[in-house]
Amino acid sequence: MEKFELRRDRFALFDSMDSPAVNICFSLDLPDFRPWCKEQGLAPFHVLLCAVLRSILKIEHFRYRILDGEVFRIDRLTPSFTVINQHQDLNFAQFAWTDDLREFVARGLAAREEASSMAELNDKYRSMSPREAKEQVFITCIPWLDFTSIQHPTAKLGSPDIPALAWGRFRDAPNGRLQLPFAVQGHHGFIDGFHIHQLAQQIEAELSDMMR
Repeated sequence: MEKFELRRDRFALFDSMDSPAVNICFSLDLPDFRPWCKEQGLAPFHVLLCAVLRSILKIEHFRYRILDGEVFRIDRLTPSFTVINQHQDLNFAQFAWTDDLREFVARGLAAREEASSMAELNDKYRSMSPREAKEQVFITCIPWLDFTSIQHPTAKLGSPDIPALAWGRFRDAPNGRLQLPFAVQGHHGFIDGFHIHQLAQQIEAELSDMMR
């Protein structure tokens, strides 16, 4: 929490605002990991999800949360993401964390299958304690759109402490690269544009490490 103490005055400034959220949408440039995923028999979305969540855990500013008015730091994440069910309605998929990439992907695929086959809203998150609920990052993927902005819903306008991330359609880029629209929303008392830049760099590093 030492890094938070260095910016407690910034937290006080932004937390006093009606909406302390910062929301940046940008074009994320990555190595094209899709051919590697095909060779390994791994789903690209779930590989990217793993890289993103690993990166979140490595950048402390994305691990701060607020509970009962106090700031604390989470030490783990419960992966979750949105899916489309058979009626083309949104649903939530959630599964237990694992450090093993192949097991992570397998669990993610099973969670996707479970959530997408449900007509009703998957309310597993309701069984989480308030503390456990903070051990999430809200993830959504909109693979049909090359979007340029997004507005995430927040349960309480003044408490956007759980980061919300979204990405869209992949597009080919020169020299073995790919690009995709990527959006990051978080509490401005915790993260600035620089930390979002760090997140983008770390995601690239995670993917590169996986492919090595």
